[in-house]
Amino acid sequence: MLQIGAAILFAIAIIHTFSTKLLKKLAHRQPAHAGIWHLLAEVEVVFGIWAMVLIVYLAFAGSTSTSLGYLESRDFTEPMFIFAVMVVAASRPILNLALLLVDQSSRLLPLTPPVAIFFVTLWLVPLLGSFITEPAAMTLAALLLRDRFYSAGLSRRLQYATIAVLFVNISIGGTLTPYAAPPVLMVADTWKWDLFYMMQHFGWRAALAAFVNAAGITWLFRKELSGIALKQESNRVRTPIGLTAIHLLLLVGIVAFAHHPIVFSWLFLFFMGVATAYPQYQNRLILREGLLVGFFLAGLVVLGGQQQWWLQPLLAQMSPTILYYGAIVLTAITDNAALTYLGSLVEGLTPASRYSLVAGAVTGGGLTVIANAPNPAGYSILKGSFKNETIGALGIFLSALIPTFVVIVAFRLI
Repeated sequence: MLQIGAAILFAIAIIHTFSTKLLKKLAHRQPAHAGIWHLLAEVEVVFGIWAMVLIVYLAFAGSTSTSLGYLESRDFTEPMFIFAVMVVAASRPILNLALLLVDQSSRLLPLTPPVAIFFVTLWLVPLLGSFITEPAAMTLAALLLRDRFYSAGLSRRLQYATIAVLFVNISIGGTLTPYAAPPVLMVADTWKWDLFYMMQHFGWRAALAAFVNAAGITWLFRKELSGIALKQESNRVRTPIGLTAIHLLLLVGIVAFAHHPIVFSWLFLFFMGVATAYPQYQNRLILREGLLVGFFLAGLVVLGGQQQWWLQPLLAQMSPTILYYGAIVLTAITDNAALTYLGSLVEGLTPASRYSLVAGAVTGGGLTVIANAPNPAGYSILKGSFKNETIGALGIFLSALIPTFVVIVAFRLI
């Protein structure tokens, strides 16, 4: 009975994420209650709110000890890590370094600057997720796109197409290595997937699909992109090399100890001290955005932990082909890392089924905000550029269908 109630609350939370646009409209129509409607319209708040409802439900339907025991059994390392890595990756020294790398790479292409930079941001930056983790790559790419393209006033079609390709490419961009993408991390040790295995089975396919997606959107919107006047960076305050090196070392340290919250929390606090000591070389730290994303993911951890009873048996009885496409569908309504983790608990999965599960999970990672852990970070950074500061869930889903199909071709048909 408790599990059925938890599944119903999970379904309500998913429906809620698709209703944020409607709630924004209610905020404008009912100004007397605008505050509560705006709160409920924040996608990052949705799962946190329904997670609290779940805890209260477990306390009343079961007992207080049952509720607290379940809450304390959850692992909140990933939400904490993504909060820390988002804030550090968005700091001015790291962002300036990313801008330099993107600009230098784009100059190698026979394209106009805005077109070349747009292409590089959507292709190469997501692939960096295999080395600096997907949340850090998402943060950098979203900030670059916001400051250089969304701020210039993109058409609605290009806005949605861009965030869709970003979500899809980030989801597959972390599969070149076995330690960067959350859905791969969940199974790599259990199934003994090393760097050679990932490059052989996932890496080159992911790089190819990301290239096709980035090239496709760049070519399709080349006229609009060519007309964008990029901001001049001549007045940018130069960051001392030593300070940039410290920021980079702290980012690498946080990534290296991603599974050890005591260590990366200490490194993050040290970063806060450095940022406070040199405010003249720092942008506004995205603490609010990072906390909202952490709250979202923590809620997903709490709600998703009660779905094992129906997800795991469902995965166990699927053939490799059905498992691949089923994982794409299931990923759209639950975090792909949770999906692969449940799959790793199923005994007797063949190598083909294991590949299908992870490949399907990363393929569907761009269809919704909740499909891949880094997506809320990109959503939080870019939503201010959309009308009414809201990104429609249906708009993301429809825009992501074609780039997702490209990934299907790469992972399943090549």
